Amino acid sequence: MKPIPLCWRIVLVRPRNPLNIGAAARALANFGLRELVVVKPYGPVWQETRSAVGAEEILKSARAVEKLEEAIGDANWVVGTTTGSRRTLDRHLIPLTDFARWLRRRKARGRAALLFGSEKTGLSNEHLSYCHGLVRIPTAVHCPSMNLGQAVALFCYELARSGALSVPLPAPKVDRSQPANAQSLEHVLERAARVLGHAGYFKPKTRASQLIKLRRFLLDLGLSSNDARVLGGVLAQVEWKIESAGG
Repeated sequence: MKPIPLCWRIVLVRPRNPLNIGAAARALANFGLRELVVVKPYGPVWQETRSAVGAEEILKSARAVEKLEEAIGDANWVVGTTTGSRRTLDRHLIPLTDFARWLRRRKARGRAALLFGSEKTGLSNEHLSYCHGLVRIPTAVHCPSMNLGQAVALFCYELARSGALSVPLPAPKVDRSQPANAQSLEHVLERAARVLGHAGYFKPKTRASQLIKLRRFLLDLGLSSNDARVLGGVLAQVEWKIESAGG
């Protein structure tokens, strides 16, 4: 089986239990992953993290950031994990057992971020809007949600088993043919939002939901790095023209 050329980052969004962070770090160590990022952890939780025998180096190097965008900015692929039971989703959920096949069909390569939500609420609709795909663990209907540490362990095992892990990548080089990373797409979205704002596209009460739909639209386009650069330039020119005309 040909390996999938992806370098994975595990991202925990607002975890509440220090034991779960430790268990997640241990799972990374078990299956050869190295990079852990925690988004907006509860202060005491982050300081008390423990029970990660064999994963001390992963915890020492783990980053804590305030916003999801900081955790996924350089990722070419962003994947969310969800049971789907707490959200109204507009996409088909990928069973974990089909995840590697889904990646291969899309010829995924580069850097990938795998998102796990809070133990209490999971990933929000806004978090999910950054994701190219949503994956679920096939669990019993009467008890769909898993412990965070256990879920991370299962995903790490499946990535290793299915050949979806690669050796760590060097510092990213500009490759115009690679899928645009999350940071590039967000810059395009911000420019598009400003242009559409000038045009009166947004309604105050629905602006947030419209932006989520626009983000999903950009992801579905499958833009390359070069595409994002060109589209960003076009939007910048349109924005400049509107502003110089007093729009």
